[in-house]
Amino acid sequence: MSEREILTNYVYRIVASLLQHGVEEVVVSPGSRSTPLAYAFASTKSIKMHRQIDERAAAFYALGIAKAEGKPVVLLCTSGTAAANYFPAIIEAKYARVPLIVLTADRPHELREVGAPQTIDQIRLYGEHVKYSMEFPIPDAAPQTLPFIEHHVGRAVAIASSAPFGPVHINIPFREPLLIDFKSLPELTFKASFMQEGTPSLEACNFLAQTINTTKKGVIIIGELPLGVDLIPLWSFVRKCKWPVLIEGLANMRGGVPEDCLPYVISTYDAILKNEHFKGAVAAQTVIRIGAQPVSKFLMLFLTQTMPTNYIVIDEDALFRDSTNISTHFIQGKPGEWLEHLTLQSEADDYLAQWQQAELIARKHIAAYIEHTQDEGAFVQKMLELIPDGSDVFVSSSMPIRDIDTFFLATTKDIRIFANRGTNGIDGVTSTALGFSTVHKRPTYLIIGDLAFLHDANAFVASRYQANDLTIVVMNNDGGGIFSYLPQANIEEHYEDLFGTPTALTFGQLAAMYDVQYDCLENLAAFEAALQANKAQPIRLLEVMTDRAVNVESHRALWQRIGEELNAWLQK
Repeated sequence: MSEREILTNYVYRIVASLLQHGVEEVVVSPGSRSTPLAYAFASTKSIKMHRQIDERAAAFYALGIAKAEGKPVVLLCTSGTAAANYFPAIIEAKYARVPLIVLTADRPHELREVGAPQTIDQIRLYGEHVKYSMEFPIPDAAPQTLPFIEHHVGRAVAIASSAPFGPVHINIPFREPLLIDFKSLPELTFKASFMQEGTPSLEACNFLAQTINTTKKGVIIIGELPLGVDLIPLWSFVRKCKWPVLIEGLANMRGGVPEDCLPYVISTYDAILKNEHFKGAVAAQTVIRIGAQPVSKFLMLFLTQTMPTNYIVIDEDALFRDSTNISTHFIQGKPGEWLEHLTLQSEADDYLAQWQQAELIARKHIAAYIEHTQDEGAFVQKMLELIPDGSDVFVSSSMPIRDIDTFFLATTKDIRIFANRGTNGIDGVTSTALGFSTVHKRPTYLIIGDLAFLHDANAFVASRYQANDLTIVVMNNDGGGIFSYLPQANIEEHYEDLFGTPTALTFGQLAAMYDVQYDCLENLAAFEAALQANKAQPIRLLEVMTDRAVNVESHRALWQRIGEELNAWLQK
């Protein structure tokens, strides 16, 4: 068998194994050493190939696809620093629990550590940030080689796809020549694998039910949930429990709320928990948290200051998330049907009514927000009002995610919110949203600040190679708006240089370079008209000019109005 035949069989076996285990999408960046695998992916019609020349942007693009589909996505790049550029998105994937299959092509062993170009140490390159890492053998004719890679591809996909989801890494060395013969996929020897989702023990379920049934003041907190989770059992649990449910926007349970569950949903908790008197009045005996920790700082302060007797965390991973370190019980399990089978005897009472009254007060002031100001919060509020039913909104870290937490109120309207909150960074946000929009058929929007948008300007290169459908709203306040809410803002010296970091840049020329539809907007009426206008291009960029100082003043005035009415009500 010739070297070319050996190489051809090797790379097609990798692709066939990925397909067998349910992988449908691959994001490829150009490079020489990855040529054999790139050819194999490109010539296989049953796998969808996406292209992005910037590996850092490519990795976030793949992250967006995986978020949209809840399935593992393959990344392929050449050797050297190309692989290193995947690192930020891999870190995000680890902490956000997103499945990625990272394939890095490499030089053969004889070219390592001898000064060969584009050669770095790629063995376990991503360290503890991947769930699984291994190196494949050099393609050869040994009878053990193809079954070996077939089994380990299956293992990699299974590990990436098992709770908690996460990235895996396979390093694949190739010798020259790198050309292959184009052929059909081979028959595989390994036919199937079976995985069972873990559910909590009977003892854990009985404990949870007993705790709920003996609690007078209980709260449910729902954070960002595992990809692909079924929401029906969660809503059934809410109905049976009859407790106030503090739902983060990223849980995707504030939109599409069943009518009979609306009375239990508290979506203004970040605003009302800023009030010290209210926090004291609603101190909980038991808190049950499902999913990731919420964004809200004031919710975390509520928990640490009131110290519930029972703080039960339900998480799919034994390494459960609790940065407060006050949880008292942990139940390992993915939220699912087992929640519906709990025997609960809870009744709605005065404690729920307290939360409901506070929610009504906060909702009234939030609904009237646009009457007082036209800052970033007002634009987010108007956008949530205008986008069609069945829309998805991708949100950047810093102020956009916090405005969503404030202004996205519980509704029966079907709106879902997504973000990169594994590590809360601002890098790769546009790339992730573009990847998300590529495979998702619902209207998709991105809300992002000017610095985060600049950070990922290369994202639009991907739009030259595959179709995207995305409306981007850039809140341009000429700098880092989130820092205006921190103590640093009170120290004028060096503030703008180190934290405000104004650039005086606008994005019309960037939009023109990539044939992106563009509008620069300076008031709410213009924004409303632009958002409702038909898209002339698949990607639309709405740049909203805002003022950092006005933004801070308006937000604080809102919280003050809510706090004053809460105080008046509590003192009656």
